[in-house]
Amino acid sequence: MEGRAPAQRAVTLRGVIDLHTHSSCSDGSDRPQTVVEQAASAGCSAMALTDHDTLEGLVEARARGDELGVRIVAGCEVSCASPTGSAHVLCYFVGQGRGPLEDELERLRDDRTTRNVLMAERLASLGLPISYEEVAAEAGGRGIGRPHFAAVLVRKQVVDSVQQAFDQYLSSGAPGYVPKARLEVGEVIELARGSRALAVIAHPLSLGLAPDELERRLAALAEQGLAGLECYYGRYDPDTREQLVALARSLGLVATGGSDFHGAYKPDLEVGTGTGDLSVPDRALEELEARLPA
Repeated sequence: MEGRAPAQRAVTLRGVIDLHTHSSCSDGSDRPQTVVEQAASAGCSAMALTDHDTLEGLVEARARGDELGVRIVAGCEVSCASPTGSAHVLCYFVGQGRGPLEDELERLRDDRTTRNVLMAERLASLGLPISYEEVAAEAGGRGIGRPHFAAVLVRKQVVDSVQQAFDQYLSSGAPGYVPKARLEVGEVIELARGSRALAVIAHPLSLGLAPDELERRLAALAEQGLAGLECYYGRYDPDTREQLVALARSLGLVATGGSDFHGAYKPDLEVGTGTGDLSVPDRALEELEARLPA
């Protein structure tokens, strides 16, 4: 412990955090420990691992975080039903035992497996050279997601890029797309509260709402127990971030943020810095913690 103290103090002084990252346990390309190493290199004092529907990478991430002086926050991201755009909820301080949210994550993972098999079959029926086994191998046998399908299609030279794979085959409405089970945002908020965790809306502009509609929607969710809003998002410009910070404060929500790092699957985003100018203040984590039930 004494040997790690200097590194921990040096990182903490920088006051930067990243509360939205993905690893190979879901749809990122890098192992959890590698994501933590990049957080340390970026000067992060804390990082949340927020893989989709799983906490699998947390043990590995925390072990590396202890070595590098980076605090690891237990998190996950849940895709939700939305009448417009897409809705994603980041859950923080999630336990690894039994609880309403943890139990629902297990159900969602089972549904994801079924969906992935069906998607592989659908793509093959379109005449594409792809199989579920190849996609599973690309994912390392765990956390299979659409980026892994895209990577196989790129490797087979069916498409030129991951983005092209999504546009032509994998996005909602595309010929290879298979929908998955989705909860309502309010349901995820309640599940999180039942597990003594906190829920935050990720990249809120993806909801596809006009400013006044977004404010009304978030106000209603705040009344249901929503804790925060991801204002400092990796791909948002500074003006948008500040507008969202003002909105969050007006609604009594914590202004949080993160890069949405996925490694090679979103190559423009880096841990801690997003596209290069991201700087999430560490007070966001302090404000979230203050909302945890006693």
